[in-house]
Amino acid sequence: MFVVDTKITFYVRIIFAFNTFSGGILPRCFIRIHLFYSKNAKAGWTPFFSKINVSFKPRAMHAEELRALQAPLKDKYRLQPEAAIITLKAEGRIGAGISCKVATGKALVEAGLHPATGGTGMLACSGDLLLEALVACAGVTLSAVATAIGIELKDAQVNAEGDLDFRGTLGVSKEVQVGFKSIRLKFAIDCDADNDKIEALLKLTERYCVVYQTLCSGTAMNTSVEKLV
Repeated sequence: MFVVDTKITFYVRIIFAFNTFSGGILPRCFIRIHLFYSKNAKAGWTPFFSKINVSFKPRAMHAEELRALQAPLKDKYRLQPEAAIITLKAEGRIGAGISCKVATGKALVEAGLHPATGGTGMLACSGDLLLEALVACAGVTLSAVATAIGIELKDAQVNAEGDLDFRGTLGVSKEVQVGFKSIRLKFAIDCDADNDKIEALLKLTERYCVVYQTLCSGTAMNTSVEKLV
């Protein structure tokens, strides 16, 4: 006597969509719930796998929305110039081999407006990314130079700070520089090297760090534009 245990499988997908913020400035959020069920003669219908996906669909911001976001900030910076000056920071730590770990907060970085220019704070700031690139490059260079000149780094930390006056990029004042007014790069290291070797380590790191030299040398830049085909 043969017993046939039939098995039937079906799949259900449930989708919820909503604006993450009222007013719809941020992307719409889609939550997809995937349910997989199977049925056999013994157990009946039973779930054997489920999956939840969360995704965001970008929504373009209109000029009026951007002006509405930035107008009160511009007014504030005209009345309180000191409020437009904000210090951005980045931090990294050398890792295994010749590497430097930089905390960006995201594996895939999406840049947007800084809160001081009307952003939500949920996206990466390009100024932060610049400092993070400096920290990463300086950390890697520090580690490579230390290896080359025979300094054993037990631990090392790299910090970068930059001062930005947002009146410049917002066009509040033509007298204010657009971009960082100053950047400070700091190293804190744990090693047994003497002061002379540590000084040599610092000088060689400055000399061979690509991002550091790019920022210091006033590199010439060209800008062009073309239409996408």
